[in-house]
Amino acid sequence: MKLVIVSGLSGAGKSVALKEYEDLGYYCIDNLPLSLTGPLVLRALKNARYARLAVGIDARESAAEIRKFPGYLDTLRKSGAETQVLFLSASDEVLQRRYSETRRRHPLTARKATLADAIRRERRLLKPIADLAAVTLDTSHLNLHQLREEIRARLPEAAAGQLAVVLQSFGFKSGLPDGADFVFDVRCLPNPHWEPRLRALDGRDPAVADYLERQSAVRKMLGDIHGFLGGWLPAFREQDRAYVTVAIGCTGGRHRSVYLVEKLAAALRGRFDPVIVKHQELS
Repeated sequence: MKLVIVSGLSGAGKSVALKEYEDLGYYCIDNLPLSLTGPLVLRALKNARYARLAVGIDARESAAEIRKFPGYLDTLRKSGAETQVLFLSASDEVLQRRYSETRRRHPLTARKATLADAIRRERRLLKPIADLAAVTLDTSHLNLHQLREEIRARLPEAAAGQLAVVLQSFGFKSGLPDGADFVFDVRCLPNPHWEPRLRALDGRDPAVADYLERQSAVRKMLGDIHGFLGGWLPAFREQDRAYVTVAIGCTGGRHRSVYLVEKLAAALRGRFDPVIVKHQELS
């Protein structure tokens, strides 16, 4: 199993990091007592559901327990879990500004201690964890999206992409579908509906596909849409989009749009995961 211990200074982005791991399929637990990490991992090793686990440890843990962190980490690694420590940091000035903007209370703020005092105390408190981090991220100059990109860049399992592409065929006679990010109108293409032998079939049938593949306009339209999507969908993935819906419409939604959706799905699979196909007029 893979275990990631996510720690860092309050306000440096630990919650964002844990959320990103969750989106990447990790089972995430925040503020777990260090003394429970060993028993948790031993149980998790026996359950495939917890093959990827991320645990958040921060200044809410006691100072005595944090001082024992090197021993806990050694025990976890000896248990058989592939364990990595990620530590998030930022400059004092940035942390103070973030707390000022959000108006949140620092967990170590005391009645007679300033925010600056709390931040300095937290640095000292978490040093045993920071010293053993395999990856330390300074988030002082990172926004929300950039922090997520930094985390994904360090995870091989994120390389396949986390953008779901929904390809939907529809008929303009029924109106535009809801929630489409892109709409392509293919009513200008030759229509199999006017071929008596093809009218009762749909774009998934070999006979319809053969008819459309012989049309130069269809081939050009397919190439143009594929080129557009192949060029721009990665930009949406980089901006943390979970879904992009592409709607392709013809008059009745049975032949041309269905054919193009099926061809595009076959071309995009492998680059994006998952690729979801919907045929509005065939359901």
